[in-house]
Amino acid sequence: MIVIDANLLLYAYSAPSPKQKKALTWLETTISRGDLVGLPWQVISAFLRIASSPRLPQLRRSVEEVARVVDVWLQQPNVRVLVPGDNHWSIFRQLIVEGQASGDLVSDAQVAALTIEHGGVLYTTDRDFTRFPGLRWANPLA
Repeated sequence: MIVIDANLLLYAYSAPSPKQKKALTWLETTISRGDLVGLPWQVISAFLRIASSPRLPQLRRSVEEVARVVDVWLQQPNVRVLVPGDNHWSIFRQLIVEGQASGDLVSDAQVAALTIEHGGVLYTTDRDFTRFPGLRWANPLA
């Protein structure tokens, strides 16, 4: 399973930049290819929050517009929303402790835990994820 982090979604829908075109192409190809894709609720929420933020005019889109983007993703037959299962707390706790995740990194630990729990590979540009033991990850924009 391919698990997508919020930063790739934000790059794909940000103002034109070198990363925008590559991120959007990667995202569209990945979703249309038919591989199983996982989107944690935390990632969807972060995309909605940041992409509609008035404090970031280069990203700013209307709430309706970003909600429509999420609708398109979730309507794809190969896209799944990832939710915690029975082992979530034990994995999440281990990642927080071993990865020394505090503050903002707790959200990253939760995305990492969901990825591990669902047997996925996290696609991200965020190197903070290197701190989590057992997490398989890749940067598709590198």
